[in-house]
Amino acid sequence: MLNYDDLQEGQKLQSLVKKPVTKVQLVKYAGASGDFNPLHTDDEFAKKVGMPGVIAHGMLVMGFLGQYIGELAGEKAEISTFQMRFGAITQPGDQITCYAVVKNIYEENNQAFAGLELIAEKAPDKIVGSGYAVLSFK
Repeated sequence: MLNYDDLQEGQKLQSLVKKPVTKVQLVKYAGASGDFNPLHTDDEFAKKVGMPGVIAHGMLVMGFLGQYIGELAGEKAEISTFQMRFGAITQPGDQITCYAVVKNIYEENNQAFAGLELIAEKAPDKIVGSGYAVLSFK
């Protein structure tokens, strides 16, 4: 959970390291999301379309970043903006690390805000998702 008064522009925030992605997780996510594209659940199909095997849903990675920004906000802030772009593919066995860098801190109409650059990576410089979030502090 963040405290607005402790933030500085350029500051890298504590990361969230997820457990390695599993095939079972992808099947469960397919059921939860309704996205049953066999690219995410069937290795043979994925290989036929040129992938090394099944790949994770991009929205699963977005969910990881959403969990991360929600934990940062905690009870002290609300998420007022959350955007993401997809990057490299995520496969079973990949361990995703989510982190943020404070892009800017500002006040408008007596309300404090922090803009955060978001990164989800499976290894250094192997970005699977990136984005931006704005937290509005209470």
